[in-house]
Amino acid sequence: MDPSEIKQRIGRFRILVIGRANAGKTTILQRVCNTRDQPEIYNSKGEKVGITLPRGLHDIDDEVVFPSNPGFVFHDSRGFEAGGVSEFDKVQTFIIERSKETKITKRLHTIWFCIPMDEACRSFTAAENKFFSQCDTGSIPVIVVFTKFDALYDVAYTQLKTEGKSRKDARKLAAKRAEETFANGPQLRFLKDVRKPPPCHVCLPNMDKDDANSGPLIERTAATLDDEVLKRLFVTTQQTNLEVCMKYAIER
Repeated sequence: MDPSEIKQRIGRFRILVIGRANAGKTTILQRVCNTRDQPEIYNSKGEKVGITLPRGLHDIDDEVVFPSNPGFVFHDSRGFEAGGVSEFDKVQTFIIERSKETKITKRLHTIWFCIPMDEACRSFTAAENKFFSQCDTGSIPVIVVFTKFDALYDVAYTQLKTEGKSRKDARKLAAKRAEETFANGPQLRFLKDVRKPPPCHVCLPNMDKDDANSGPLIERTAATLDDEVLKRLFVTTQQTNLEVCMKYAIER
């Protein structure tokens, strides 16, 4: 089955994006869809309801689509970070209902859970703890996306300077130090100890830069998909990572 036949059979690749406010979710989606434009919002009836929505008027069933790559359909769980029972129940219900859809075109295919790493947000919130300890995602893979990871570079830079490194050396070594510290930090320990650990995580720094690289997220997402048809749909839909397309073609 070639890519055009796959798209006709399945339609679009559907992703639920979870994360607190200011986690950089929109920026990441823009990178994945190779655009700086704002998305278009469609309700469950397929009616366009706007470009952006005020907080509090958001429906998780609304489809977020970027005209630059309409092959991706995103659902945003805005308000989930509040940690309330109703917000959690809405997300849980959405996941359960979408996982049981008989039509693969309506089914949820992947969850991207975004956790920002800027200074004020390094600890897990009550909502995040509840999701990873109680939410049943079934066979839908969850990729944990640590956003704003470059904030840890600044912390590492300060540590290296305190240790006596020059500014030049501290800047050079900051990224590596941050990655090493994070690998042994509380965030990954927490994810390893939850009831159903996510299959993988990815760290995304500098997503606001012109040369930002969303490739690691694309690669990890493709790797978590067990269904061959879904994997082919995802690989052919994404437009930012030629290496993934080549790697998949070679594996095939």
